[in-house]
Amino acid sequence: MSRLNPRQQEAVHYISGPLLVLAGAGSGKTSVITRKIAYLIQECGIAARHIFAVTFTNKAAREMKERVSSLLKKGEGKGLTVSTFHNLGLNIIRREHQALGYKPGFSIFDDSDVKGLLSDIMQKEYAGDDGVEEVKSMISNWKNDLVLPEQALEKARNPREQTAAIIYIHYQRTLKAYNAVDFDDLILQPVNLFQNNPDILEKWRNRIRYMLVDEYQDTNASQYLLVKLLVKDRAQFTVVGDDDQSIYAWRGARPENLMQLKDDFPSLKVVMLEQNYRSTSRILKCANVLIANNPHVFTKQLWSEMGHGDEIRVIRCRSEDAEAETVALEILTTHLRTQRPYSDFAILYRGNHQAKLMELKLQVHKIPYRLTGGTSFFGRQEVKDIMSYFRLLINPDDDNAFLRVINVPRREIGSATLEKLGNYASQRGISMFAACDEVGLQEVLDKRFTERLTRFKHYMEKVRQRCAQDDPIQSIREMVLDIDYENWIRQNSSSDKAADFRIGNIEFLVDALKNTIERDEEGATSFEDAVAKLVLRDMLERQEEEEDGADGVQMMTLHASKGLEFPVVYIMGVEEEILPHRSSIEADTIEEERRLAYVGITRAKQRLIMTYATKRKQYGEVINCTHSRFLDELPHEDLQWEGQDDAPVEVKAARGNDALANIRAMLKK
Repeated sequence: MSRLNPRQQEAVHYISGPLLVLAGAGSGKTSVITRKIAYLIQECGIAARHIFAVTFTNKAAREMKERVSSLLKKGEGKGLTVSTFHNLGLNIIRREHQALGYKPGFSIFDDSDVKGLLSDIMQKEYAGDDGVEEVKSMISNWKNDLVLPEQALEKARNPREQTAAIIYIHYQRTLKAYNAVDFDDLILQPVNLFQNNPDILEKWRNRIRYMLVDEYQDTNASQYLLVKLLVKDRAQFTVVGDDDQSIYAWRGARPENLMQLKDDFPSLKVVMLEQNYRSTSRILKCANVLIANNPHVFTKQLWSEMGHGDEIRVIRCRSEDAEAETVALEILTTHLRTQRPYSDFAILYRGNHQAKLMELKLQVHKIPYRLTGGTSFFGRQEVKDIMSYFRLLINPDDDNAFLRVINVPRREIGSATLEKLGNYASQRGISMFAACDEVGLQEVLDKRFTERLTRFKHYMEKVRQRCAQDDPIQSIREMVLDIDYENWIRQNSSSDKAADFRIGNIEFLVDALKNTIERDEEGATSFEDAVAKLVLRDMLERQEEEEDGADGVQMMTLHASKGLEFPVVYIMGVEEEILPHRSSIEADTIEEERRLAYVGITRAKQRLIMTYATKRKQYGEVINCTHSRFLDELPHEDLQWEGQDDAPVEVKAARGNDALANIRAMLKK
């Protein structure tokens, strides 16, 4: 889309105050943001280093950066910040770590690190880690709502919340001792810093002359406040969002932040982007009619010049097996008849559990597919464990790597010992690894613990020497044997098969390290450089790049499909208690489920097919299902209902056989 339409131009050129761009699905919002950045630099004379653009995913930030670069002359974009919210928070903490009481080189705890620490605290303090997921979720919600540990304890309304708040206090204290932050801290800490240090806030306000925020409807309370603090005085900002695509309430997102803007910035201008560049008029009409059932402060009507388009097909299937079979056969037939590449097709569903049967059917019919939402190789626990050993070997000051491996496999060194070690290391201004065998540590720790720590440190130093002097790969393999990691995996796996798979991952990782050492174009790479290259590789991005080139039907949840588009979309399981989900029916939060259905519908460019089953197996018994209320809310003149007849089973079987015979005939041509 090279030329901007009048509404988009208005959004790009308006810079005299705060601006909210309500951008409907497929309305070219990324074009507006990227053109506006170029306009600010080239026409308004704002230096790139004073412009900050914020979004939610690395992929979106990267795409935005590339598109801005293509609009600017060489050197014009120097210093421009295009990042995720969490990256912006990370940069603020890095620059202001002293004011926040952290040493440089602090660690970031990921999901499994957080779970491990909470589990450890709960086992020590409460003789068991039952409910660790619930406590983790409560702490995350508190942080997103800017509730500090002591405040959480004051606000606790029942024993459950009280216990979680006490664990939160202990958890936060331990994190600080470890010189670490978790994901939610990346927003919470900067907000607290700015609220308590007007001089530091002033410095950052002077750096940020213009701010642009993408996917604004997905911001939570702390993200909204971070933006508000940074832009408050100057009020030079553009936020882009769509209240109809707010589908992350379970993650703390608050679509009401769009409304809140009007109160906080009374001079706010609103521009609506309603022209859609993706879908046919019929698909958009269905989306508009469906979402009109939700209450709105701002009402918009998507429209398109992409033609009227085919009717929306709704297919009733007798069972979940028949549903998956129908979708697989249709995709295969269409592919063979029209030569459409498999990557043109997307299968969307409400929950990951719906994917298994669909995968089997695609495999049976030899249809290639790509499943979005699995764990990436480098996200697997065993890979992260051994990578942390690698990291500690090349950088003994990496506290996060130290914390990950010190008790994997178990060395009977608990969180209380590590908290004391962390505090001691902080006072001495050294890493936890360096502090392990210091004489002064004996004053704060029992002798048996200092002996365990010293033994670990000396062992790792020996491995490092062997890596430097001998064959590093052989030394690594010996280390994995020495620490008896294979046995640790076998004890912590659900089955022998799962353990074998995980051990295979470790072998694959060591081979990857070996290849990195041998493959370098400029001759052999040192062990340190090879590990650094593996550590630095952004695994999720690498996965995206690998996936982008492959041909295959795309399978993903409705949540994961946001921001994407496909020529042909199948939405499966459009039934009561699946979409809308049972929990939302019980909690009366149907509006978010309707937005989720709206997101699914607006992914389709040319053809949209929705399927549902009349019977499903649940916990071993067959239950009757009814189609979703959302189907009744769609304009019936635009729907083509199929599979409504109750033909005898033999007739249906004959039809199925005819369909297969047709496919075989096509293959022989």
